Amino acid sequence: MIPMEPRNRTSALEFILLGLSETPEQETLLFALFLCMYVVTVLGNLLIILAISSDSHLHTPMYFFLANLSLVDFCLATNTVPKMLVNIQIRSKSISYACCLTQMYFFHFFGIVDSVLIAVMAYDRFVAICHPLHYTAIMSPRLCGLLAGGPWVFSCFISLTHILLMARLVFCGNNELPHYFCDLTPLLRLSCTDTSVNKIFVLIVAGLVIATPFICILASYARIIVAIMKVPSAGGRKKAFSTCSSHLSVVALFYGTTIGVYLCPSSVRTAVKEKASAVMYTTVTPMLNPFIYSLRNRDLKGALRKLVNRKITSSS
Repeated sequence: MIPMEPRNRTSALEFILLGLSETPEQETLLFALFLCMYVVTVLGNLLIILAISSDSHLHTPMYFFLANLSLVDFCLATNTVPKMLVNIQIRSKSISYACCLTQMYFFHFFGIVDSVLIAVMAYDRFVAICHPLHYTAIMSPRLCGLLAGGPWVFSCFISLTHILLMARLVFCGNNELPHYFCDLTPLLRLSCTDTSVNKIFVLIVAGLVIATPFICILASYARIIVAIMKVPSAGGRKKAFSTCSSHLSVVALFYGTTIGVYLCPSSVRTAVKEKASAVMYTTVTPMLNPFIYSLRNRDLKGALRKLVNRKITSSS
């Protein structure tokens, strides 16, 4: 006899994003808060990109990677926050199956690029501090192009594989997603088919794009600290540390939350913790990055000041 169970299973045509809160009063507050955060994120990251591109003194590898990071942060926030704001505004929490997979694809795409770019920036600081005489020769335009473009190509294939593995799953019964966007882990919990292949691939990718870059960053900064401690003058050590402090702040913010979501055991993860971590690396970190880099960097502050003054002069 032919088993009838597979015929009775129909995959969900849409999902319900439960969001960060279900009470209207809290949703109104969340709308105002996330709208402000998104506006600051867009303005801050676009200003960084414009300032770097318009000032020839900032056409160096470090600022080239920073401009790429700002672009990725802008895209990462744009992929998740506007949809959540629209859902709150129109009082609708549904998202179609196709749109859900599309959002998940771009979320992982930009998230992976973000992670690898942060590691690339650590390598740039390592070369600048540990091999200053050979910095220009090592960080050639060709290598910088490969280090910046490689993560985009690599992320495209990894994210596409995630989607292809997700597309083979069947979702039946409950279609409520306890999140404010379509993320991989909550979606796997809703599937009524075997997700073991997906989970194994998640662990492999997490090792490749989270654990490996993080270990490389730690190794780079271990060498950097050793090199800085050999600097004879206190002023020289302070200047060397100041060039790394901004990047270390970004590393702590980004990897502190992503490791908790994708590498911690599922037994210690809850929907509330996952949503809080997601807010950190999709909204808070992209919003803070322009401030972290610009407030501690004279050259970037000077370029931003010139850009703003030029706009004011041209408009008047």
